[in-house]
Amino acid sequence: MKAILVKQPGGPEQLILGEYEQPLPAPTELLVKVHATALNRADTLQRQGKYPPPKGASPILGLEIAGEVVEAGINCTRYKKGDKVFGLLPGGGYAAYAVIEEAMAMPVPENLSMEEAAAIPEVFLTAWQALVWLGKLQAGERALIHAGASGVGTAAIQLARALKAEVLVTASEWKLHACKELGANKAINYKEVPFEDEVLAYTNNEGVDVIVDFIAGPYFNQNLECLRTDGRLVILASLGGGKVDGVDLRKILTKRLQVIGSTLRSRSKDYQLKLTEDMSRFALPLFKEGKLKPVVDSVYSWEEAAEAHRYMEQNKNIGKIVLRVN
Repeated sequence: MKAILVKQPGGPEQLILGEYEQPLPAPTELLVKVHATALNRADTLQRQGKYPPPKGASPILGLEIAGEVVEAGINCTRYKKGDKVFGLLPGGGYAAYAVIEEAMAMPVPENLSMEEAAAIPEVFLTAWQALVWLGKLQAGERALIHAGASGVGTAAIQLARALKAEVLVTASEWKLHACKELGANKAINYKEVPFEDEVLAYTNNEGVDVIVDFIAGPYFNQNLECLRTDGRLVILASLGGGKVDGVDLRKILTKRLQVIGSTLRSRSKDYQLKLTEDMSRFALPLFKEGKLKPVVDSVYSWEEAAEAHRYMEQNKNIGKIVLRVN
């Protein structure tokens, strides 16, 4: 089968369209003809040789797909040949065919295209894990979402509003409007002022209950200041660096704060299955009703995978970058 391969660890120019052995579905897996996949930061890191796939996973890039079932494993009961599905993978999405655990597959809502469906799994599952499973966000609470215009950020804004929480975000100036359109109550240009000042001013010095952060080091002290008593800080990446100077740990004690770190790809299959079931139970009806929507920034042909990677690494996108698989 055709697939996007990495010639050797390095830049986007290392991505080529080549041939790779077509996978065979295990008894509990579906073989899917891939119509679309989407980019994630993990793809760019794996391309550079900095983020190896989990043991047993396909070495091909791609953590999510949307497509059509062409074969169901002998123990599969929910889907059959011809069904349209989308879902999360441990790898293998940048290919003509991919296998997915049947329990991880979700039906493509009739009102969504394959490109839109491919833009959902990684970001909405990550956002659901951060806000609900880890952050325990409740109706009436406040959430601060960093990188609000990113894929996970756009998903988190919508989910937090659907959970009836108040939403604050940080983003670049030209991305603030998009965040507000998705439902953010307050959008902060982090390059212009310390976001801590804006958060505390907006909340009358009360702070927020949950923070979803991808920056880590440079934001850590400000995050502690922004959290109210019993607040939860969920760190999903360390794009700004992993080290912090001058932390006053007493703030964590006196405010009874929780600092939680997590990734999704390294989680067990059982964890990911339960997360998918929980998120889809809440979100799929809302996607069908148009109350939640995947935010697609741009769609590239998979022959343009290198260009798509360059675009992601320039941080120009609002929402997801999708690859259409021919």
